Amino acid sequence: MSADGSNERGRPPSVDRLARAMAEVDLPHAVLVELARAAIADGPDHWSSEAAVERAQHHRATLLAPVVNATGVLLHTNLGRAPLAVHHAAQAVNVEFDLNTGERGSRQAAVGGLLATLCGADAAIVVNNNAAAVLLVLAALAHDRQVLVSRGESVEIGGGFRVPEVMEQSGARLVDVGTTNRTRLTDYSKALARKTADVALVLKVHPSNYRVEGFVEDTPVEQLATLPVPVVADIGSGLIDANTPWLGGPPPVWLAGEPAARQTLAAGAALVTFSGDKLMGGPQSGIIAGDATLVATCARHPLARALRPGAHVLLAVQDVALAYLQRDAAQRIPFWQMAAMPVDELRVRANAVVAAAGVGDVVDSEAIPGAGSAPGTVIPSVAIRVEGDRLAVLRAAHPPVVARTRDGATLLDLRTVHPDDDAHLTAVLRACAS
Repeated sequence: MSADGSNERGRPPSVDRLARAMAEVDLPHAVLVELARAAIADGPDHWSSEAAVERAQHHRATLLAPVVNATGVLLHTNLGRAPLAVHHAAQAVNVEFDLNTGERGSRQAAVGGLLATLCGADAAIVVNNNAAAVLLVLAALAHDRQVLVSRGESVEIGGGFRVPEVMEQSGARLVDVGTTNRTRLTDYSKALARKTADVALVLKVHPSNYRVEGFVEDTPVEQLATLPVPVVADIGSGLIDANTPWLGGPPPVWLAGEPAARQTLAAGAALVTFSGDKLMGGPQSGIIAGDATLVATCARHPLARALRPGAHVLLAVQDVALAYLQRDAAQRIPFWQMAAMPVDELRVRANAVVAAAGVGDVVDSEAIPGAGSAPGTVIPSVAIRVEGDRLAVLRAAHPPVVARTRDGATLLDLRTVHPDDDAHLTAVLRACAS
């Protein structure tokens, strides 16, 4: 009989014995039992204690856990987009309770009011994500009616989000106007003038993670607002104000041309929709802001209940909105801390890590906003370069470090690493050297 309970005739070990062999891995016993059963079902090559422990470790690595983002992608969709500390005591929250009257209140009123003020809108509501925001707007305002969309904006973004498919699920009918590279105001006017036209609104979609250049033309919101139907602008990335007053200086160059909520509404859009976990720097959420009557129509739609966020998300959105309104977002919102960190400060940190670790070189780098925000733009940065592909070793650290490779070397970009993680980065690089 071997140590794991199998014998020379190829008889498998007991499930309990194999599960106990995996006990060194931090997983509940019930999970280890299921892994043991799977190992036995997979055959003799998986029955040894070593193979079982490796299986358990692999499973443990699939669970959600903090990681150090050293990729240089500030809003990394695979790593949760905008980093945000969420603190919520184990207490009840007046989510739908009016403390002034003692009666049932609105889930959306307080946070929506803050967002409306922030965006220069009449009203606002919060849903689960921006896809939900677009879906709700279309279902509430355009069910069984036509929606005009430029062919150049009938896009697919990450995760298979396709405008035509979302339109279909909402019950609205997509009407393509213009061409892939050029759409003019007259294209929309012609679509509105057709005898069969029953147009509910015009949807303008930010192309997000791609850019068409060359012989191109699109119709700005200012022109679309002259049409006799509401304009809904899906600005996607969620920049609040193109002037970035919370940074205390001119807007960063990499934000040039990125649509912003305040300016889009001021240009005449009836509604804007955008993500809360991109350039806004908040939790995963979707914001609908603009005309009070249209927002109220969305809020009353049956889908609004299915798409509404819970207390944790609402509290986080509220904190982020207050940070903007109090003009200290640059200090309180981690995304803007990363984005605004001076290159000289990054270089000092990188030199300190390399000196302490005894491995790597400090090199200039280019970070990117990520998550479809400001496509094609880069942010000057600094990275630590280590020869060879060290990605697997870095991912095996506790907590894991996620980096990138280029030209046969591993790059760890300091712009996306929190300064508190520099000591951990030093230890991991020192292990790489040894």
